[in-house]
Amino acid sequence: MAKVLSIVGARPQFIKAAVVSKELRKVHKEVLVHTGQHYDYNMSEMFFHELSIPKPNYNLGISGGSHAEMTARMMVAIEKVVLQEKPDWILLYGDTNSTLAAALVAAKLHVPICHVEAGVRFHVMTNPEEINRVCVDHISTKLLACTESSMDELTREGLSDRARLVGDPMYDAFCQYSEIASIKNGELLDLSGNKVLVPKKFYYLTCHREENTNREGALYEILKAMNSLDSPTIYPVHPRNRMRALEIREQFGFNNVIMTEPVGYLESIYLVNEAKKVVTDSGGLQREAFFAKKKCVTVLDFVVWPETMVGNRNQLAKPCCDEILERLNSEQILEADYLPFGDGKSALKIVKELS
Repeated sequence: MAKVLSIVGARPQFIKAAVVSKELRKVHKEVLVHTGQHYDYNMSEMFFHELSIPKPNYNLGISGGSHAEMTARMMVAIEKVVLQEKPDWILLYGDTNSTLAAALVAAKLHVPICHVEAGVRFHVMTNPEEINRVCVDHISTKLLACTESSMDELTREGLSDRARLVGDPMYDAFCQYSEIASIKNGELLDLSGNKVLVPKKFYYLTCHREENTNREGALYEILKAMNSLDSPTIYPVHPRNRMRALEIREQFGFNNVIMTEPVGYLESIYLVNEAKKVVTDSGGLQREAFFAKKKCVTVLDFVVWPETMVGNRNQLAKPCCDEILERLNSEQILEADYLPFGDGKSALKIVKELS
């Protein structure tokens, strides 16, 4: 039995940990560390509660500040935990500052690192997460890739001897939790704290990246497109761009866009499964739209998951009203036997790699 130190800090990592920890604890001792990178209830505690993730053994409470400040504070705190726990493995997910900080600590203390979701590449070095994932992959002991394209990226970087294809734990989670996903009483909270009914027919929008929330006019163009559709849009507003979204609503109305508080994972999965179509700038949500066989438009300048970009199932668009609408109106082509993210059993394969 190995002692595995699992380190998480952000929403997508909580979801992956929900399925992996369940299998991991059957055969190993897991010590769970929450860095605190996502810290408010809607972005953190809600996920632990609704997905029955074990309570973290350590909650470091580190959030805010510049990338350097956050990463440095995390490294100091994580090092103390590693020295105290003396794990056999450190298990990391994705590409956050939490992941980078933990990987640097582990590498310097000579603790083996297992990196889940290795090999993802945007080929955009101005993207902070790209820097994180490249650095983490090159100092990790085992690289567990979700897709064949990620394996190809690792091969190009000379890392194939450490790489294994295990599939995507996000797909595991989607398969498991879709069966119980729901919205209590069919109601969400709007930004004023009032209950609003989810319409029978709706589109689903998420938008949180800095390039879409800080760039002049970008969020306006996205909301303008969604407001012009034939059914309302459900838009859970990320805390990062709440003020900007409220300013746009006050100035332009956009009453066909229902702005709500952030939603939990089960609520989000319900919205993906029930939506007519999806617009997002999230790497996770574009995968979930793909899993649900929903037409998706991703408002980004670069491809995140090339596997989803087939048959018009997921298309890129600039934050431009006309371009978003053009992409939304294109018909998607489904291939039933196309399953690039694995068989829904990646958690078992990840645990096996730690044995």
